[in-house]
Amino acid sequence: MNPLFIIKIGGNIVDDEMALEHFLSSFAAIPFPKILVHGGGKLATRVAEAMGIQQQMIEGRRITDAETLKIVTMVYAGFINKNIISKLQSKQNNSVGITGADGNAILAHKRISKTDYGFVGDVDWVNTAFFHQLLDNGYVPVVAPITHNGEGQLLNTNADTMAQSIATALSKQYAVTLIYSFEKSGVLLDVQDESSCIAVLTPDYYQSLKEKQLIFAGMIPKLDNAFAAIHAGVAKVIIGNAAALPKLMEGKTGTTIQYG
Repeated sequence: MNPLFIIKIGGNIVDDEMALEHFLSSFAAIPFPKILVHGGGKLATRVAEAMGIQQQMIEGRRITDAETLKIVTMVYAGFINKNIISKLQSKQNNSVGITGADGNAILAHKRISKTDYGFVGDVDWVNTAFFHQLLDNGYVPVVAPITHNGEGQLLNTNADTMAQSIATALSKQYAVTLIYSFEKSGVLLDVQDESSCIAVLTPDYYQSLKEKQLIFAGMIPKLDNAFAAIHAGVAKVIIGNAAALPKLMEGKTGTTIQYG
């Protein structure tokens, strides 16, 4: 199968203009088919606060009420997405910015949970034919973390989950490498110590670390997505520093997720 790189870039890199520029230079140089999924960063929170719209977080997850949904859609699918697109165009990467609603790319449903997260979506289906069409025509899809439910409702969806869902869906036609890139060197035993990066993480080791509360809580959703991807047939999953993207692609740095 042909290789495909699906790379998710974390919000803290999106917030840092110099870090984002460095990352996009490395991303643009990838000679293989590729998809970029980006997070939202902190801009949506700053815009909401400037507009007097109070933001609620539960365990690091945003409660997306109707007014917040308008803001995250404007910020994620608008400024952040098009800022990335313009930078990639300047690097001769012909990119197309999309959300889950564009081309019916990603269908989701409103999260069903004891906690009402508002207009937060969980992915149901990925339109692989649409992504194939873009890739086959030489476009680089850049995906903002907004989906839709097929009934006219937009939904705010976790970018890590979107990256995993796209990678899983396309793994039947491509040898997919999924990379979660952010500001840390990988999965750390000590969140304050970059040298404590775990080189290889298996399900048993992961479970052991969770039981000992040695995994930073904010990393758990990302790791759950990483293991879900490997279990579903994604060839490689690597977590690490966006500044080291070429080495991450080669598996020479970061944390490699292994199933079993």
